[in-house]
Amino acid sequence: MNNSKEYDLIVVIVKNGISEKVVKVAREVGASGSTVIKGRGSSVHETAKILGMPIEPEKEIILMVVEKKDADNVLKEIVDKAELNKSGVGIGFVLDVEKVVGMNCDKYED
Repeated sequence: MNNSKEYDLIVVIVKNGISEKVVKVAREVGASGSTVIKGRGSSVHETAKILGMPIEPEKEIILMVVEKKDADNVLKEIVDKAELNKSGVGIGFVLDVEKVVGMNCDKYED
């Protein structure tokens, strides 16, 4: 693959209803797109019970592939403006991406 850009994957997992804010903030600072997936949490601290049955809270998982040079700033803005530093709001982390296709990148060549 002949791709001159390097990418990171930003993963943000937040409580239900916050993904729109995360995506908006990310776009404002350079992320070109994202994918939102619905999920359920299983944290010991968040499991509530209704009529004795455990209820696992819904989560939203936001995936964003961004240029490596932009990843720190995008994550910082998400933390600041979506208040990820508050307890129970969510978490975020960054993973290295080895290969990217389908993002207006150079054609995939092995």
